[in-house]
Amino acid sequence: MENSLKNRAFILSSARNKFGVPRFLFPVAVAAVLFLMSPASGAQQSPTGTAPAGNVQNGKKNFTADGCYECHGLQGQGATQTGGARIGPPMLSLESFMSYVRHPANQMPPYTSKAISDQDLTDIYAYLKSIPLPPKGKDIPLLNK
Repeated sequence: MENSLKNRAFILSSARNKFGVPRFLFPVAVAAVLFLMSPASGAQQSPTGTAPAGNVQNGKKNFTADGCYECHGLQGQGATQTGGARIGPPMLSLESFMSYVRHPANQMPPYTSKAISDQDLTDIYAYLKSIPLPPKGKDIPLLNK
């Protein structure tokens, strides 16, 4: 029994990187540091904020032409069938939105500036910001019966 405890202690102590952080926590720690260091981390806009300097009509056209609607729905509402997250209206700042599109997580492919320009992303963001928020559950009479 005592020997198995020593082996477990050895395994846990050797599963650390050169900084002393357990290996399984290192990616999480790096992501947290990068998030906290990013200038956009504290600058999230409210969903009712004004749209950024972008062309809403051009954004709607690009949202469709670039295939965003295929996973995220025609109004960015998301879709469980595709795994596309709800992105409209965005809760992120423009900078965070652009950063995510360039370096996404999960199943979304990255869109480099060669695939879609910063201006086109700004237009798409303006389109998504122009979509009104859905009503709250308490404001839907049928749900309150």
